[in-house]
Amino acid sequence: MTLIESVKICFHKYAVFKGRASRSEYWWFSLFYTVGTIVLSLVSASGAIGSLIYSIFALGALLPMIGVSVRRLHDIDRSGWYFLAFLIPLVGTILWLVWFCQRGTQGENRFGPDPLPIHETLAIDA
Repeated sequence: MTLIESVKICFHKYAVFKGRASRSEYWWFSLFYTVGTIVLSLVSASGAIGSLIYSIFALGALLPMIGVSVRRLHDIDRSGWYFLAFLIPLVGTILWLVWFCQRGTQGENRFGPDPLPIHETLAIDA
């Protein structure tokens, strides 16, 4: 999955918390969100209009970021409620990093079908 595909999928599934998201979908969208907020925070230092643009982006992309995070947790067969682990200082961040770097469950799990096509799954196994 590419950055553009990931951003399109995440905004298309704006507030979808069901299903699964692959590692690439999560990490590409996370990169987009992080770079976007950093760049726009620098622009926001220029005045009120920059602050408004930053706020619109940060709030507009927050729900898709939460959605892709929950779907990523589903991919490793964890409940979306584990999303709240980030509230635990330091430990939550470490847990998230470990979980979100893990390979998803192969095949279908209780949250739906595998988000990776068959040919990508085979290429990873090789």
